[in-house]
Amino acid sequence: MLRSAIVVTGAVVAALVLSVSSATGSQQADASFPVTIVTADGKVTIAKKPRRIVSLSPTATESLFAIGAGSQVIAVDDQSDYPKSAPRTSLSGFTPNVEAIAAYRPDLVIIAFDPKGLSSALKRLDIEVIHHDGARTFKGAYQQIRQLGLVTGHEADAMRLIDRMKTKIDRIVRTARSRTANLSVYHELTPDFYSATSKTFVGQVYAALGLRNVADDADAAGTGYPQLSAEYIVSASPDVIVLADTVCCGQKPSTVAQRPGWDRISAVRTGSIVRVDDSIASRWGPRLVNFFRAMASALARLRQ
Repeated sequence: MLRSAIVVTGAVVAALVLSVSSATGSQQADASFPVTIVTADGKVTIAKKPRRIVSLSPTATESLFAIGAGSQVIAVDDQSDYPKSAPRTSLSGFTPNVEAIAAYRPDLVIIAFDPKGLSSALKRLDIEVIHHDGARTFKGAYQQIRQLGLVTGHEADAMRLIDRMKTKIDRIVRTARSRTANLSVYHELTPDFYSATSKTFVGQVYAALGLRNVADDADAAGTGYPQLSAEYIVSASPDVIVLADTVCCGQKPSTVAQRPGWDRISAVRTGSIVRVDDSIASRWGPRLVNFFRAMASALARLRQ
């Protein structure tokens, strides 16, 4: 009987310890606030740990869940399709409805675009806003992840995620670059031949892998996203074609092969056409590793 009482008492003590530890951890996390970060729109100060986050940025949504802040996210926009557990809504980040956003009673809204003064309108309602525009470099992408960690109370988780991403990408690059000597790539954003140069975020993936981007010489306007002609692409004869219009536009190796004259392109002749999920190829968050991995696998097949 005494032994039983001791066991029960031990269980109670353990429960109390866990409860105290949990409360202490929460207090320590809250004690790190207020925090101030610097975005493209200037300084943003978050007074306390946000509990009701609305993400209108698919990249931010992925990052928030990857750093363990998913439970703080109460709504995401209609383009945030990953992870599947994200609470999707009909909210739009492109044509936002301020009243619909405010109806969720958020204490923080994260946006990737600021159409029609969205940020100012939300701030007038005393809702904090973080505007994370498209990252232009890997460093910029990592910085955004770290900032999301800071403002949600998950800085340590964010730093661990960044370290994992860097380690995996470095390993992939070291292995893949030995296979990319003198190889060229064409990245297709849309079936009407809009592409991305090495100046863009996605273009830097190819540069890191040692690939020559055929769009670089065709970007006279310097936008980073030139529209190429079919004739130019055929003439350039890229060794690798990456289709980032598979979901939106149904493009695949067979449709590319059917294009007039494209049977003369090196990538078509060798079957070196890579299908990449549109969202992975257009976001600068945790799944950047997946993009590198997909390209490395394609290059490995090419050199077999």
